[in-house]
Amino acid sequence: VQLQASGGGLVQTGDSLRLSCAASGHTFRRNPVAWFRQASGKEREFVAGSRRSGDSIYYADSVKGRFTFSRDNTKDMIYLQMNSLKPEDTAVYYCATSSGWIILSAVRDSKSYNHWGQGTLVTVSS
Repeated sequence: VQLQASGGGLVQTGDSLRLSCAASGHTFRRNPVAWFRQASGKEREFVAGSRRSGDSIYYADSVKGRFTFSRDNTKDMIYLQMNSLKPEDTAVYYCATSSGWIILSAVRDSKSYNHWGQGTLVTVSS
């Protein structure tokens, strides 16, 4: 399984970006998927995700109302639309998926996911 994240870049406060993640050797539709991020000097944190297509989507409080998680099952892609970006959103963003089911209480736990993309850097300048 390989995940390829893309779409990061340098933007200004208030701008938007859309991250994409493609999978090979794996299908997102029936499996849990999520976006995490890791800022310099900080631990990796959950951003958004869902357990399967059609399931509820969960967001970190810090991005709720600004970020939107979505899937395109026809292309086996997941996306993270990021609006109203803030300097504190600066981080490397990772897409992740699990080969197995994740219980609801574990959706936000990075240890629940066993496949990770390489990360894409998002830098938001003030």
